[in-house]
Amino acid sequence: MNVSAQAPILLVEDSQEDMELIQWALKKLSISVPVVYCTDGGDALDYLYQRKAYSDPELSPRPALVLLDLHLVAVDGIEVLQEIKHNQDLRMIPVIIWSSSSDPQNIEVSFRQGASSYILKPMSIKRLLSVIEMLNQYWFGFAVLPEV
Repeated sequence: MNVSAQAPILLVEDSQEDMELIQWALKKLSISVPVVYCTDGGDALDYLYQRKAYSDPELSPRPALVLLDLHLVAVDGIEVLQEIKHNQDLRMIPVIIWSSSSDPQNIEVSFRQGASSYILKPMSIKRLLSVIEMLNQYWFGFAVLPEV
């Protein structure tokens, strides 16, 4: 993966188990990408706006992309997506919805609000590894991302 230390992936996920599985998959696949973990939408917005604990831009650089769970406590994923896509400084960051919901309404709303992609959380280790590898290959191998 050719992501510099200045441009991490922001993973917004309230499930500790899912977070640990993603960390495990990255390690298993030898993908050494910086990942910033936020466990709720409010924390993610603080990171993106470089507020509170994230006020130092050197320690909290803008992410190359956001992997965003939909169903979060307090500030949900759709609200975070709306904030990102309605902010001049953030809207260029690709946002991938990472959800266990296959509800067509959630998928439609996500794309209407500006999601770059919608991925169903894999239900097996084999599938998780495949999805993480494909994300790596596409977003950091083939796609051309804007400067952050």
